[in-house]
Amino acid sequence: MTKHYVDLLQARTAQLAIGASTLRGQGAPGVVETARAYMKQMQLRRLRRIRSEKGYQRILNNHTGRLSMRFPGRAKGNWGAARKALNIFLRGVVYNRLLCDWYKIRHLEPWLEVPLDSYVINGIKGDKKRDERLPKWKSIKSLNKEDSDMFQQIAKNIARREGVRRIHLDLKYWRQGKL
Repeated sequence: MTKHYVDLLQARTAQLAIGASTLRGQGAPGVVETARAYMKQMQLRRLRRIRSEKGYQRILNNHTGRLSMRFPGRAKGNWGAARKALNIFLRGVVYNRLLCDWYKIRHLEPWLEVPLDSYVINGIKGDKKRDERLPKWKSIKSLNKEDSDMFQQIAKNIARREGVRRIHLDLKYWRQGKL
């Protein structure tokens, strides 16, 4: 592989990760195109230096804020849409052997978040322990960092009980596993 082909593969991964339905209804036309453009230019090589979940969260929060502020019109500042898009894209990058090996980022897998949407929230609600409290789910548009962190912690607990990484719960929850 050459850097040129790796860049093409990153662009393809962004295109496939963020489909029209991924960010439907997030406040303005152009949200999907903005997210794809952002992910195509992300400097993935910087991710190889991350050595802790805290470090990963710092980088993810930074990208979430920057992407949300690039969204057009009424979607500007939509934290939930930006976080969902980034989580789906980064999952695609780690799932892609060529990108993962090129950038040496396989070590990020334990820290990746499950992309939150109504399917995942319903799955989390069904699998959480009775004493685990969740915030009220409204929509991706209204999702904030504090609520997201709470959902992600419960998802991490569920994943631990099921013997998988949190990111992989999306395989089970998305359309209830009916692919």
